[in-house]
Amino acid sequence: MKILVINSGSSSIKYQLFNMPEEQVICSGMVERIGQENAEIHFKSTEHKIDTVTAILNHKVGLEKIVALLLHETTGVISSPDEIEAIGHRVVHGGSEFSRTTVVTTEVKDIIRSLFSLAPQHNPPNLEGIEVAENIFPNAIQIAVFDTAFHQSMPVEAYKYAIPNKFLDDHKIRVYGFHGTSHKYVSEKSIEYLGEKSGKIITIHLGNGCSMTAIKDGKSIDTTLGFGPVNGLVMGTRSGDVDQSIIFYLVNTLGYKLDDVNKMLQNESGMFGLTGYSDLRDIESEADKGNIECQLALDMSAYRIKKTLGGYAAAMNGLDAIIFTAGIGENSDVIRRLVCTDMEFFGIELDLEKNNVRARKITEIHKEGSRTKVLIVPTNEEVEIAKQSFRLLV
Repeated sequence: MKILVINSGSSSIKYQLFNMPEEQVICSGMVERIGQENAEIHFKSTEHKIDTVTAILNHKVGLEKIVALLLHETTGVISSPDEIEAIGHRVVHGGSEFSRTTVVTTEVKDIIRSLFSLAPQHNPPNLEGIEVAENIFPNAIQIAVFDTAFHQSMPVEAYKYAIPNKFLDDHKIRVYGFHGTSHKYVSEKSIEYLGEKSGKIITIHLGNGCSMTAIKDGKSIDTTLGFGPVNGLVMGTRSGDVDQSIIFYLVNTLGYKLDDVNKMLQNESGMFGLTGYSDLRDIESEADKGNIECQLALDMSAYRIKKTLGGYAAAMNGLDAIIFTAGIGENSDVIRRLVCTDMEFFGIELDLEKNNVRARKITEIHKEGSRTKVLIVPTNEEVEIAKQSFRLLV
């Protein structure tokens, strides 16, 4: 069975075409820097590799470029859209309605649309990916895999907010958590790799969006992203945690409209608000040149991660391993070094030479004898989505 996986992020689209259940990758690729004039398109099959730079102003254009590559007369991998039997879509927010993978129906799309306000950078491109795929692959079964599903195991003391009970009971306002597909994949790989020394691990997913999850005995017990994907760590354009009083001050004293505050916290804050850059590669490059704002942003990002590490170690009463994953986690030796510096109390001792790597497989970067293991585990949300899609259909 050929299953195409579409993973629409806030500023990127990853895709892979699989033969299942063998998990054989027919082709893979990525569209990066969506919304910019210098967006990048990557395509790789067993016979061809294509890398181009062009303007891609939105996700719809990016998806159309991907389909053109799949169907290309000389370098493509399929001759007809009908060869693809199913398409697995990453959907960020499933609310309280979805705790498992599901076939897309009109009702499912309506619910995804109703959650736009909770994940405005993600659910709209997720739904757009589904609708574009429906038009191009009309005979394929569309399947939604929800980022929130893995975190359904959190205990009530972790997912409930300290606000009147009616907001949870009547309106389902609670911590949902995100990046669940990634946290699930890398945690399972880590547990398999570490064996019995993996009861208490913290997964650190760092990309344009960032989150951390405390995983005890294979289950999520707490995570940094909550009701919507804005709080927690400092992200590419999202603020992470802020004092709620700031929002009231902006509206009531400075005259901001709520929509403008929401836009600022979602699209104009985080690393972009601190530096003018949202791509960490640019920020690290500028910091190397002596840019004080960029160096401070890196330090702030690492500091927030370190604070969360301490809290999660306390919540689990111990720590066996920390896992770096996703684009920044796998590739930025700078962020990993900043996070692991002065963390000996938690048994974290980084080997600087081992850390100087862009990992493409599970890689240990701790010193020999470090009480807490430090691993880079490349995420593969696409494989996880393909596996869940296949299981749903057979």
